[in-house]
Amino acid sequence: MSPAAGDEDRRRRARYLAEVFGDVLPETTADERGPVPAEDRDDWYRWNRPPHHDS
Repeated sequence: MSPAAGDEDRRRRARYLAEVFGDVLPETTADERGPVPAEDRDDWYRWNRPPHHDS
């Protein structure tokens, strides 16, 4: 197998893994994005609340 073929195999595998698992790591870190407003965090918890935790 030539080095070019090995590179192509790695790229194909990386594309496949990205399709299956999506982006594992974000493009930016939390300190680069800045603070998340409290109401956004609360909305996420309300949206993802299990049905048996009705309020």
